[in-house]
Amino acid sequence: MRALLRICQYVTLATAIGIAGFAPPAQAADHQRVDAFLEVTGFDVALESIRLSADSAPQMLGIDAADFGSEWSRLVREVFDTDVMLQMGSDILSETLDDDALDHAAAFYATDLGKRLVAAENASHMKEDSDAKSEAGTAILEGLRRINPARVALLAKLNAASDVEDSSIRAIQEVQIRFLMAAAGAGVIRLQMEEPDLREAVRRQEPEMRVSIKENALAGSAYTYQAFSDDEVLTYAQALEDPKMQKVYALMNAVQYEIMANRYEAVAQRLAGMQPSQDL
Repeated sequence: MRALLRICQYVTLATAIGIAGFAPPAQAADHQRVDAFLEVTGFDVALESIRLSADSAPQMLGIDAADFGSEWSRLVREVFDTDVMLQMGSDILSETLDDDALDHAAAFYATDLGKRLVAAENASHMKEDSDAKSEAGTAILEGLRRINPARVALLAKLNAASDVEDSSIRAIQEVQIRFLMAAAGAGVIRLQMEEPDLREAVRRQEPEMRVSIKENALAGSAYTYQAFSDDEVLTYAQALEDPKMQKVYALMNAVQYEIMANRYEAVAQRLAGMQPSQDL
């Protein structure tokens, strides 16, 4: 599955399109077929990568994860349990993803190119040293801008096809707010503004955030797809631009973001018993 930007790059969190915005399809896919599709596309690995971003959560509240010691590691293991998150995703997608769209996407990922792309994306998702990955991606991107700007244009086309920039902005804004509100509700922090003012403060950060997301997304793609030819990257971008694939990705991104938000809200609830209240 196309990589979502790791939260810790922005010291903020993410969810996007509300699931309620999708009407149930006339013919929903069954659980077994959806589960097989999620495994083929690397959705389970993408969910596991959410766990790797969890250390950014306390930073949003002005807390150092190290202050919790082993308790934080235990909390992350329990709240970000991959099996739980995968079941959540399967349940939602079984109700929202129709057979026609599923078959179309599955056919692409069953090809040799599709399998290689998923393997590369899975490896990129699970690289624990995000700083090293970011530095490598940035270096590759800088080199491409000097010697092969056409490649950069292809990577930008690929990112645009999966709506990296816009969906990530909505994601970052919405989960940031949901996490802070949940933490305030649990008594972990005391917010000094109401939700409408908080949303406005987050909205004002959007121009700077958009520039950062676009650049980080390009660097991430430069790193992830470095072993693929220009023709292969173009084929992937064109596959993602297909309306049926667009439908699948809109749903899968929305589900992944919703799971992320749900888990961070659960973290906020659990933190109430681990950390004294403090002003934010």
